[in-house]
Amino acid sequence: FYLAFFCAFFIIKIMNQTATGPILTTEGIPLKVSLQKAERKNKVRAFLLVAPLLLFILITFLVPIGDMLVRSVDDREINTVFPKTFEVYNKWDKQGLPPEEVYEAMFFELRDGKGYSIGRASTRMNYSKSGWKSLLKKSKRKFKKIESGPYKEQMIAVDKRWGDREYWLPIGQMVDPTTAGYYLNAIDLKYDSNKEVIQQPENRRIYNHTWIKTFKVSLLVMFFCLILGYPISYLLATLPLRYSNLLMICVLLPFWTSLLVRTVAWMVMLQQKGVFNNLMVMAHIIADENRWKLMYNETATIIVMTQILLPFMVLPLYSVMKTISPSYMRAALNLGASPLHAFYRVYMPNSVPGISAGCMLVFILAIGYYITPELVGGKDGQLIGNWIAYHLKTTLNWGLCASLGAILLAVMTILYWVYNKLVGIENIKLG
Repeated sequence: FYLAFFCAFFIIKIMNQTATGPILTTEGIPLKVSLQKAERKNKVRAFLLVAPLLLFILITFLVPIGDMLVRSVDDREINTVFPKTFEVYNKWDKQGLPPEEVYEAMFFELRDGKGYSIGRASTRMNYSKSGWKSLLKKSKRKFKKIESGPYKEQMIAVDKRWGDREYWLPIGQMVDPTTAGYYLNAIDLKYDSNKEVIQQPENRRIYNHTWIKTFKVSLLVMFFCLILGYPISYLLATLPLRYSNLLMICVLLPFWTSLLVRTVAWMVMLQQKGVFNNLMVMAHIIADENRWKLMYNETATIIVMTQILLPFMVLPLYSVMKTISPSYMRAALNLGASPLHAFYRVYMPNSVPGISAGCMLVFILAIGYYITPELVGGKDGQLIGNWIAYHLKTTLNWGLCASLGAILLAVMTILYWVYNKLVGIENIKLG
């Protein structure tokens, strides 16, 4: 009895010590510490796996967006070239011509400045007043022959534009190292010499009209893609597999052809002497002298973009419709609903996630489209992306390009937020 009692007491004591003390692994390390170490290793391993993709996104996506936002308000390109001129310019009352001090500061900074810096500054000044670039280029050569003052009369003698007040006033728009002028320009506004916001001249108000046209074209393309894509997706989801696979090949076939080739093919078909008009004339639907103008206008842009972006509507719709059970429609019909009523009340609500995904995808792609409007749009079919490309390649006005891109990004972010509030981004599904 006593032996059994002492054995039980000894076992209970050992068990209490084990329960109150840390649980150890076979290596003698506390189990909690070992689990934390293993979890930390797993997190590090997971981070190392995604690090290349994260770095790629950071370099190719976030850094360019950050650079674009900085360029849209950066005006240091000119402030660092004519600092003394801007300093004395701020003391001018903007009445008559600038005083001698302004001319003297401009003379020395232009004559002694580096050609590369002066060239970049003149490009910036040309955005505010056309003619500054040629004026600075010509004057820099001739100022080397001027040895002493007074400088005002001698500069006007070199080029009479130095005596034109209309050339001096726009400098007031550039005196600050940061500016909202590019954003104002992107919505047909500008600063005057006193930094007051005014409208652009009538002949330079082009961007508001282009913004409206860009959103109108994008919405129309999205609408037509939905109207055309919904029945195609419905057929794909309800036809037998062998037929739906064949139809799916037809949907995916455009992806195997270059976008440029498809656009040029549409140019051949839509021009006044093209395939479509010839067929209309042969069918006696229109007279030969009344051929439709389907090229180099907004109509051409909408037609071609609809065809190109149609697969991006069909695929999300099909992937969602494929998950809708046919028994839903059969149940509605058995309960007395007509086919149209059953489709409207049962089938279509179940396809809303696909409609949402397709509409958002097509709209986002359409609003930033460039190559198709450039080739088939002409003057009437140009979208905001074409103006961004124009300023990047021709005028080199990167600040205006950045502001146009930033506005486009902000508008899309706002629309995305509104869509999330109204529909819910969690309702977007791709099947």
